Amino acid sequence: MSDDKVWTGFAEISFKGNRKAYFGYTNLNLSPDLHVIVEADQGRDLGKVTAVGAIAERKCSSSNGGCATPAPEKKVLRIAHSDDIGKSQALRKDEDRVRVEARKLVTKHQLSMKVTDAEWQFDRNRLTVYFTAEKRVDFRQLVRALASKFKARIQLKQIGVRDEAALLGGVGRCGRELCCSTWLPELKPVSLQLAKSQGLSLNPSQISGCCGRLMCCLMYEHRTYVEARRRFPREGRKIRTGRGLERVVTIDIWNDTVLLKDDEGTRRTLTLEQLEGEVSQ
Repeated sequence: MSDDKVWTGFAEISFKGNRKAYFGYTNLNLSPDLHVIVEADQGRDLGKVTAVGAIAERKCSSSNGGCATPAPEKKVLRIAHSDDIGKSQALRKDEDRVRVEARKLVTKHQLSMKVTDAEWQFDRNRLTVYFTAEKRVDFRQLVRALASKFKARIQLKQIGVRDEAALLGGVGRCGRELCCSTWLPELKPVSLQLAKSQGLSLNPSQISGCCGRLMCCLMYEHRTYVEARRRFPREGRKIRTGRGLERVVTIDIWNDTVLLKDDEGTRRTLTLEQLEGEVSQ
């Protein structure tokens, strides 16, 4: 690290969508929710401070793949002015036009891809176009057409359907905004085994999100289910109670109950506290 990159502070900066990056800074009094101008590839960009200091360093080191703390390559240049924020808002509105024009060019070049979103860099030196596609796409001619149309450096970025949902946002089946577009720090693989271990329906329409993939909440709620189930006897196990040997049929972690069945087929439901009392006698 060179001498000009000895930072006195460290910050997490958020940009459009769920994109975040980490920057160093010197001689600036930064705090969360401040808008700042930062170094970007071949120019400048505008973002919002979401964490500073030790909190930002911890978030950086725990992010997907980690990051170079406490020595990021780029820096926060200055705190944004009201004119800067106004310009950024104008760019966000113009991105609707960019999406429409980009989709027209995709149709013109007969490419099998779907333009999801567009993002102007604050200085308009770079335009990033996000797209989804089922197969590899040769978009070299499209890049030239976009560069000619918008007079900027073009970056075409292919994303998955889960990333698309995080970028566009929406409302989940729970009635709340999508976790991936609001607070979820990173998207992790979700397997069907998680739904099985939580006793959920395996009907894809019941456990899939807006993106068509398994819901992210199956992953971050899984630990709660695992810890709760540790308090209960395993399903299928035979235990000796006040009535003799009985088999555990099902457990209900939400109501703290256990359904038992004896050898004669008689079933009864006990609370976990009642069951522990009978087993300990």
